[in-house]
Amino acid sequence: MKLLHLSLFALTLAAPNVYALSSDSEQPVYIDSDSQQLDMKSNQVTFLGDVNLKQGSININADKIIVTRNAVNGEIEEIQGFGKPATFSQLTDDGKTLYGEADDLHYQLVADRLIMTKNAMLSQDGSIIRGSKITYQIGSQKLVADSGENKRVSTVLQPTEVNK
Repeated sequence: MKLLHLSLFALTLAAPNVYALSSDSEQPVYIDSDSQQLDMKSNQVTFLGDVNLKQGSININADKIIVTRNAVNGEIEEIQGFGKPATFSQLTDDGKTLYGEADDLHYQLVADRLIMTKNAMLSQDGSIIRGSKITYQIGSQKLVADSGENKRVSTVLQPTEVNK
């Protein structure tokens, strides 16, 4: 198994000073779906059918989203998205869009981390990283892409001129 450790530097060689919108984590979470199921015992709400989630500039679209809340304080701990693919997008402070997709998304709000598994892809300004698993630290803009067994991580970096 090979690991490729990158900071957003690799994604944004052509776009320096890119940071996720710092206010996103302070925004409310809005969710639209065809249906929802609440399990009060496990503090989980399952949203089904063309689910759209928005928190600030963060957007997640999936066939199914499970939201888990902390039993003590009621804060959202994790959002799991499932689809073929489920998608993630977020604006950066300089107005660029970071886009990701995978069959499974695990957005851990407390840790400010997005874990994308099964056919994972993350892109910005035409630069793309693909792997079996991508772990993305949203606030610090750092990621680890894992290729899985007998596979490789694939990266395409766009030159500066393409992004101007």
